[in-house]
Amino acid sequence: MRCPFCAHEDSQVKDSRPTEDNSAIRRRRQCGGCGARFTTFERVQLREITVAKSDGSREAFDRSKIEQSVTLACRKRSVAPEKIDRLVSGIQRQVETQGDNEVASRAIGEMVMEGLRQVDSVAYIRFASVYRSFNEARDFQEFASSVQKAGSQDGLDE
Repeated sequence: MRCPFCAHEDSQVKDSRPTEDNSAIRRRRQCGGCGARFTTFERVQLREITVAKSDGSREAFDRSKIEQSVTLACRKRSVAPEKIDRLVSGIQRQVETQGDNEVASRAIGEMVMEGLRQVDSVAYIRFASVYRSFNEARDFQEFASSVQKAGSQDGLDE
């Protein structure tokens, strides 16, 4: 593993342990060149998945894009990083186990929205406002009202 500090090619694993949800192995490494320590995560990848974007382009599935979006939506909210990781791992598992080698970006967006709806209503609304491209304050208000109504029907009032 290349050192992120000095780009030295060799590093030594000092400690390995599974993550909390057993979806990855956390490895603590030390660089043989500069001696710096850093952490890597090793995850299982079942197959190569291609994401079909709405503009017709295609790209390789990238877990980190989902992680960034969810983290941004949850910013300044009391959502534990472990909860975000579990959500992203669950979405990745859904995508990989659906049987197809290609998945629409819209389907991934819907999975993220459903996951965030269950985790934090504010993060859900934040993500939806970007994902659904709200153009006016009225769009935002209507969506927030529907979330509030659904929450009170489900007994999820905060």
